[in-house]
Amino acid sequence: MAGRQIYCPDSFKNTEENGIITGYQFQFKAQYYRGITLSIIRDIRVNVDGIDAAREDIRFMVNNQIFTLEEMRTVVDSDYRWEFGDYATVLVKKEGGLSLGNHHIKALQVIAPSYMPF
Repeated sequence: MAGRQIYCPDSFKNTEENGIITGYQFQFKAQYYRGITLSIIRDIRVNVDGIDAAREDIRFMVNNQIFTLEEMRTVVDSDYRWEFGDYATVLVKKEGGLSLGNHHIKALQVIAPSYMPF
């Protein structure tokens, strides 16, 4: 059985602001079977070529809205859900972005799901 595609291979690219490369981005899918509100995401960890991205340099975009990892903990608006199997964009600040060529990336989603009805 073939594994599910977690990353969108066409989404890996450097990000640019005012003509200056400020980092990189990629898309990956929610892995929790019920989909999640942003407030239960405790961490997104990113490692490229053996180097961990700093937590404060990571941003998360869903529904065209960008959040820091700390801001996500306070988002309870149901418009900002990450549904199972849907891609969301992770942006990482890194001066100069990534060099041209192949890179090895690992990303981890840490969530605290609640089974309580409230």
